[in-house]
Amino acid sequence: MRSRRRRPLLVTVLLCALAVLAARPTDSGGGSGTAGAQVARLYEEAAKATEQYERGRREAEAQRSKAQRYEELLDRQRQEIAAMHEELGIIARAQYRSGGGLPLTARMILAEDVDELMRGQHALRRADAAVDRALGKSMRAEARLAADEARATAAWRALEKRNGELADLRKTIEGKLLAARTRLEGEADASVAAGSCPGAVRLDQPEPRSKRKWVVPVESYELSASFGSGGTRWANRHTGQDFAVPVGTPVRSAGAGRVVKVSCGGAFGIQVVVEHPGGYYTQYAHLAAVAVDQGDRVEAGQWIGQSGSTGNSTGPHLHFEVRVTPEMGSALDPVPWLAQRGAPV
Repeated sequence: MRSRRRRPLLVTVLLCALAVLAARPTDSGGGSGTAGAQVARLYEEAAKATEQYERGRREAEAQRSKAQRYEELLDRQRQEIAAMHEELGIIARAQYRSGGGLPLTARMILAEDVDELMRGQHALRRADAAVDRALGKSMRAEARLAADEARATAAWRALEKRNGELADLRKTIEGKLLAARTRLEGEADASVAAGSCPGAVRLDQPEPRSKRKWVVPVESYELSASFGSGGTRWANRHTGQDFAVPVGTPVRSAGAGRVVKVSCGGAFGIQVVVEHPGGYYTQYAHLAAVAVDQGDRVEAGQWIGQSGSTGNSTGPHLHFEVRVTPEMGSALDPVPWLAQRGAPV
């Protein structure tokens, strides 16, 4: 059952764009630690490729706009030059009608007022010189603008080429990420089936962006099944809030506390339970990997696992509960509980 309240689900490769994940397993063996680390590393690479692509796309748009502005300037310049050519034609026709086609000596012989003829001739020469200067200036401006336009167009084409290469790189990384997530999910399912919880995948933590005491357990998500909703998958009513996220999404501790449970198997699959001051507990279920061990102290926003679809789950998501005991049967609605603590969902 999907809630009407929702927060945009970002493209998979943007899930870690603001917080770089560089994973390092605690042991050198295989298992889900290796797959979890690979997923985390590929999230980082995909995020970087996406940032580069978006930056290049914005630069290309700017270059395209610049080229368009140059073209508009050229159009105006061409119109001004055409008007000047028309004025030259008018002057030439006027000169012809006034005897401009005759040699100056003949016009002086035929003229009734030689002084007036010389003044007119001088004025025409000045007009011709002014028009010549204006034409030269316009032609130089047109050449300069054309060169600038050519440079802008070349830069835009280079950016388009680079964007194509970045898009190919991003597609390659996304393919690797899909394969790694599939492997991580398979290893998580195998651990649950065997009843043997995977070891903690120690992930380098992001730089803290705030000092909030409480946070939403995932950063980018869609809300799916809500607290108290009915469904065939639950014996009575849904006891938590589900956040639909892709496999491998970093899961954060909602607040500071101590890990009191790391387990796998059963309806919740791989899960972590954290005890908080004040007698509250938070549960993070259906994980694909854990990043903490039982007894660890955690801070608000610290990554404690990676989302998955283990246990009684029809698709990748995080099942999040707030309880007054570490076990089932004492759940509270987590959405208003988080909102009261400054972490609205």
